Amino acid sequence: MMAEKKLSVAERLYTGHLSYDFMKNRKGWFIFSGILVALTVVVLLVRGLTLGIEFSGGTDFQAPMKITSSTVDDVRAHMNELSVDELDAQVFSLGDSSIRIQTRSLTPEETTTTRAEIAKIAGVVPDDVTYNAIGGSWGQQITQKAVIALVVFVALVMVLIAAYFRDWKMSIAAIVAVFHDLIVTVGVYAAVGFTVTPSTVIGVLTILGYSLYDTVVVFDKIRENTKGIEHTTYTYSEQANRAINQVLVRSLNTTVIGVLPVLALFIAGTVLQSGPLADLGLALLVGMIAGAYSSLFIAAPLLAWLREREPKMIEHREQIERRKARSAAKAAHRESVATAATSGAAAGTVTLTEPVVEVTDEQGARQQRRTNVSRADRRKGK
Repeated sequence: MMAEKKLSVAERLYTGHLSYDFMKNRKGWFIFSGILVALTVVVLLVRGLTLGIEFSGGTDFQAPMKITSSTVDDVRAHMNELSVDELDAQVFSLGDSSIRIQTRSLTPEETTTTRAEIAKIAGVVPDDVTYNAIGGSWGQQITQKAVIALVVFVALVMVLIAAYFRDWKMSIAAIVAVFHDLIVTVGVYAAVGFTVTPSTVIGVLTILGYSLYDTVVVFDKIRENTKGIEHTTYTYSEQANRAINQVLVRSLNTTVIGVLPVLALFIAGTVLQSGPLADLGLALLVGMIAGAYSSLFIAAPLLAWLREREPKMIEHREQIERRKARSAAKAAHRESVATAATSGAAAGTVTLTEPVVEVTDEQGARQQRRTNVSRADRRKGK
C-alpha cells in the first residue's frame, strides 16, 4: 500500500486542512491597525515632515568631486563650518564623480559665498559649481499637483473597483486599506526624519498601486468563493476566510520577492548616502509591507463585516443557525437514547423501543390477508 502523500503548508491552506481565522480575530487586528494609525498621526503632528527643497524652496548646488566612503561626511562637516548662518545643508553623492548640496533659500551674496566655499571643498573653480534657486511658490505648485494626483487616483480606484466587482463595499474596503498604507508610510518618514522629495512621492504612488493590486487579488478569490453562497451552508465570513487562507502563501511569496530588491535598493542608497535612492527605497519598503498586511488583515475582513450586515446575508446566516440548531437537537436526542440504553444494560434490564412505522390502508389489508391465511393453515393442521 502506497504511503499517503503529505500535503505542503500551501496545499493544506488551500484545501482548508490548515487555516487561520482572520474573521474571528478581525476585531483585534482592527484595534491594532487603529492604534498604529493613531501613533503615526501623533508623530506627524509632533515632528512633522522634513520637506525637500522641491517642496519648500531652497538652493541646489552640484560640483564634480571624486566620491569615497567618507566624502559625504567630510563635505557635511565643512558645510557646517561655513560663515553663512543656518544653511541647513543636506549633502548627497551623485554616482562616484559628483556631489550635491541642498540648502535653504539664499540671497545672491550668500549664494556667491557658498558657491566659492563648495568649490574650495571640491578642489575646483567656482564656475564648475552649478546651482539652481527653487522658489517656495514652485514647491507649493508641486505639492498641490501631488495632492490632486492622489485625489484623482482614489476616485478612479473607487469607480473601477465598483465597476469590476459590481460591489461598492469592495471599493470602501480597498480605499480604507490604501489610506492605512499611505498614513503609515508617511508616519515612518516623519519618525525617521527622512526628507520628502519627488522620489518619495513616486514611491508612495507606486506602493498605493501595489497595495491595491494585492487587495484586488484577495477580493477576486472572495468573489469566486462566495458565488451563489445563498444556496450553501456557509456564511460569507466563512468563505471569505477560506479565500484569504487560499491566497495567503501567494501573497507572502509575492511580498518577500518584491521586498528583497527594494531592501537592497534602500541599503545601497543609505550606505552610498544617495538621497533619491534612499528616499525611494524607504517609501517602497514600508509601503509594500503595509500593503501586504492591509490586504489580508484590513480590507478582506472589513469587506466581510460590511457584507454580513446586508439583509439577505443576515437571513442566510439565520437559516444556517437554525439548521445547526436542529442538527444539534437530533444529535443530543440520539446521545440521550444511547445513554439510556447503556444505563439499562448496566442495571440488568434492557428497554427496547420499537420504531413507529406508518402503515397505509393498502399495506394493512395485505397484512390482514396474510394473517387470515396463516390461521386457516393452522386449523387444517389440527
